[in-house]
Amino acid sequence: MIVPVFAVGRSQEVMLAMENLVRTAKLPDVKIYLDGMIWEATAIHTAYPEFLNHRLRNKVYLKQENPFLSEIFQRVDSMETREKIINSVDPCVVLATSGMMNGGPVMEYFKNWASDEKNAIVFVGYQAEGTFGKRLQRGMDKAVINDRGKTFSIEVNLEVQTADGFSGHSDRLQLVRYVSRLQPRPKRIILCHGEESKTQDLASSIYKKYNIETRAPMNLETIRLA
Repeated sequence: MIVPVFAVGRSQEVMLAMENLVRTAKLPDVKIYLDGMIWEATAIHTAYPEFLNHRLRNKVYLKQENPFLSEIFQRVDSMETREKIINSVDPCVVLATSGMMNGGPVMEYFKNWASDEKNAIVFVGYQAEGTFGKRLQRGMDKAVINDRGKTFSIEVNLEVQTADGFSGHSDRLQLVRYVSRLQPRPKRIILCHGEESKTQDLASSIYKKYNIETRAPMNLETIRLA
């Protein structure tokens, strides 16, 4: 199973979920590989447990248990190791970057495993319009891959799933509630992260609801702050 992830934040959330599933025997004891910059990002989380949430801090300090150091996680630290995993017949889970499949080691696993219906890919992060991950999420049955200057197509037979609930962003309702509680009330709100239609719609809603000037700038548009 392939899990495309962002190295910082999303990877660690998925690691915690999987460690809990294995520890409570809800998931078979399979090898879970970390490929990309995940290991380095996780090392920072491990080195500074005081910045983790209350439950994790207590687990680390009081119980001397750090889920990030679980033996179920193994680092992919070379191309040779990656090749061995790709060619192995043993069941495993691979967490690999990049999260939207626009490149990175995740594509190596996809190229080799996509045609086998016994394999699966699970999305745990947002897939932006125009990304490879979004096209795959929508049911792409044949993928065109560029590899070392060569272009070839792959039949996509593996199972494609999306696991909701891992988003690192507030949803629309949470954002609106946030605006309602701001004191003092802002004179202007600029929405600058998200799909064009969604940001424009949210800007319009905030203006109508709270009579606050809102802007959802286009790419490369300049706004003077004064």
